Amino acid sequence: MPKAYWVTCYRSISDPQKVAAYAKLAPLATKPFGARYIARSTASAAFEAGQKERIVISEFPSVEQAIAAYKSPAYQEALKALGDGAVRDIRIVEATDE
Repeated sequence: MPKAYWVTCYRSISDPQKVAAYAKLAPLATKPFGARYIARSTASAAFEAGQKERIVISEFPSVEQAIAAYKSPAYQEALKALGDGAVRDIRIVEATDE
C-alpha cells in the first residue's frame, strides 16, 4: 500500500495565536494515524501561482489513514481551535511507486 502525503498550504494567517493553538493539538490528533511531519515552515521559494506562506507536509501510511486522521474527532477539535485564524488549502495525495 503506497504512503500518502497531506499537504497544507496556508493562503493567509490572520491570527497567529489561533494557529499556535492548532499547532499544539494537530500533531497529537494525527499521530495515532501514523502521521510524520516532513516539512513545517514558510516556503523558501514560490513559483507560478505559489505563495510564500506557511506550508506543512505530513506523511501517512496510506490515503485511508490520512483521511481518517482528518475526519477524527481529535483533529476536528484542532480545527475548532484554528477557527478563522487562517485560510488554508489541504490536499491528500498518494505517493507514486517510483
